[in-house]
Amino acid sequence: MKNRRCLIFFILISIMIVILFWVSIRLGSLDVSAGEIFGMMTGNSDDAMHENIITNIRLPRAVSAVLLGGALALSGFVLQAFFANPIVGPFVLGISSGAKLTVALAMIFFLSAGRGMSLAIMVISAFVGSLTAMLFVLLISVKVRNMSTLVVCGIMIGYICSAICDLVVTFADDSNIVNLHNWSMGSLSGVNWDEIKIIAVIVTVTLIMTVAVIKPMNAYRLGEAYAKSVGVNIMLLRIMLILISSILASCVTAFAGPIAFVGIAVPHLVRMSIKTDSPSVMIPGSFLFGAAVTLLCDTVSRVLFAPVEVSISSVTAVLLVPVVIYMMIRRNDLYGNRHDAG
Repeated sequence: MKNRRCLIFFILISIMIVILFWVSIRLGSLDVSAGEIFGMMTGNSDDAMHENIITNIRLPRAVSAVLLGGALALSGFVLQAFFANPIVGPFVLGISSGAKLTVALAMIFFLSAGRGMSLAIMVISAFVGSLTAMLFVLLISVKVRNMSTLVVCGIMIGYICSAICDLVVTFADDSNIVNLHNWSMGSLSGVNWDEIKIIAVIVTVTLIMTVAVIKPMNAYRLGEAYAKSVGVNIMLLRIMLILISSILASCVTAFAGPIAFVGIAVPHLVRMSIKTDSPSVMIPGSFLFGAAVTLLCDTVSRVLFAPVEVSISSVTAVLLVPVVIYMMIRRNDLYGNRHDAG
């Protein structure tokens, strides 16, 4: 029954991604008909403007939504496996905010110097910020065993990073403020094929790293003592999980800005759908579901008030915050019932 449920889930989510991808490249401030798209695919299109919109704007944006959405959801699952808690994620723990801060500082520095910031510097600065924030969370977790308190501390780290960003923006040039504001709101607008290549390499390498630790993660979720008894190197596993989650979160933040709640809500939705927490199923499931959710939210952000585009984080917050609230209430009820039973 479990295998059948998983098979149905993966078939349905794959179909959903295909449909959402098709809708994403069709709809926008200027709708393109299905016939025109098929004409472009077969080389029979005579409309240069529509071809440019599809090829250089909507297609890379849809591909980036799949890759970055999947990366963000996978980062959330890895963090939840690391902390053994379903209410943590890169945005909640302040990891995305740390990446946002360092990218913002680098962006303002290079723009103030009259120089463009390369993609490599953007990714590296985001990784440094996310890893630094993750280390702060780990230091706090040594002293704080209560997970709710740790989550609040992560939120506070996010607020500190945002406050520093606001302080830096106050003394930045007007042009820098505009660039930083557009990026900091979270958007897939402007992603091009050169950036897609870098995103694809980072996500592919990180996926390989994640697959490589499936067996140790399976043992780790049964308890640290059990994992040690079957020969798992706990320290190495933790380092791998920290690196994976930081790389994924920083990649998303560098290219799309901070995107909220996908990392925390999507793994929970996958668990509810397939009724298992096995990494061998949750890793591909979280990636595919994250891709579908991000595609949906990005399309809504473009189409809802077209030609005006809203922040993708605004859409993810509206759609996914109820999931997070439900998850926290359900978790609280479970702990309350256990306490009463004891």
